[in-house]
Amino acid sequence: MIEAFDLFSVEQVAFGTGRWEQLGGFARRLGSRSLLVTNAGDPGDGGLVDRTLRHLEQSGVAATCFRQRGEPRVEDVERAVAAAREQGCDLVVALGGGSAIDAGKAVAGLLTNGGSVLDYMEVIGQGRKLTRPATPWIAVPTTAGTGAEVTRNAVIGCPEKRFKASLRSELLLPRIALIDPSLAVGVPPHVTACSGMDALCQLIESFTSNRAQPLTDAWALHGIRLAARALPRAVAAGDDVEARTQMALAAVISGVALTNVGLGAVHGFAAPAGANYPIPHGAVCARLLPPVIEANVAALHAEDRDHPGLAKYAEIGRALTGTCDAASDAIEAGIGCLNDLVDQLQIPPLRQFGLTPEGFADLVSLARKASSMRYNPVTLSDAALTEILQKAW
Repeated sequence: MIEAFDLFSVEQVAFGTGRWEQLGGFARRLGSRSLLVTNAGDPGDGGLVDRTLRHLEQSGVAATCFRQRGEPRVEDVERAVAAAREQGCDLVVALGGGSAIDAGKAVAGLLTNGGSVLDYMEVIGQGRKLTRPATPWIAVPTTAGTGAEVTRNAVIGCPEKRFKASLRSELLLPRIALIDPSLAVGVPPHVTACSGMDALCQLIESFTSNRAQPLTDAWALHGIRLAARALPRAVAAGDDVEARTQMALAAVISGVALTNVGLGAVHGFAAPAGANYPIPHGAVCARLLPPVIEANVAALHAEDRDHPGLAKYAEIGRALTGTCDAASDAIEAGIGCLNDLVDQLQIPPLRQFGLTPEGFADLVSLARKASSMRYNPVTLSDAALTEILQKAW
């Protein structure tokens, strides 16, 4: 029996090589004064940011640039909102990786709803609901990873509370997600590797979420196949536009899936880990993914040897490896494939980012508070969560 479900999606996804050239026309349709939130370079360096500012202004859209540095924090968003209000902006363009897109998304939401970021943040804020549609905004990703261009949450850090949490509402969805895979051609290999592993992790966690539904299942499984084959190629040859295109599509699928069904224990850990240690989000996801799958499989098997979640992990194993093995063999092969991929991409273990065994208990406690934990396919004990950290360490 198929249970009832909702599906949230962006009004328009404009996907394909060369689509970036349409930005000016899209922007002119939505507003006249834009705030460009970006981490794709600095104004004046002659790169993509300058070309984007020029493109907007030639299309009749005034543009003010806000440079997002690092993952967005509460203070970053509030400074950007102040800049947008000062310039009378009626449009936000977010250009760059997931950090810039999340920052732009939060800015667009606050411009119409007012208040502080912490008024609306989950877990560490007041959790108030957004009631007004965000200021029109356009997402233009330059990496294939978070899928933030099609999600309804913006992840914001708060160092004082040692946590990253989300503003979440369908009212935050962009009016247009403009995805041009060629914009990722110059992204360095280590960034491609980390962002790509984030996308693959999101696809796997969405597929196994306890809220999974038929549409996201079909998309996520296709995305897993795409990412497993395209990611090593995109890392090895950054100018492989076909590999970049496949990864861009995998990232979009991951964003659509997660925004509808949630994630799991990997991202439950990733929120406090990224807030407390200098660990790139994709790196922590990559290192945690295989041991989390091992822990979930063990817990599901202990609960019910025929648990449907085990069949899903077998499907993942077959998608990753292209084999048709029996369920237990497929699960083992899938975990092995992920371990090999993480090593092939040279993603460091977590100990290289300052995490020590003495910090495990604190991280487990913080991870329990993360919203993603509630969508894990099975509840994991503190002992299991600690073992996951030990294996990723």
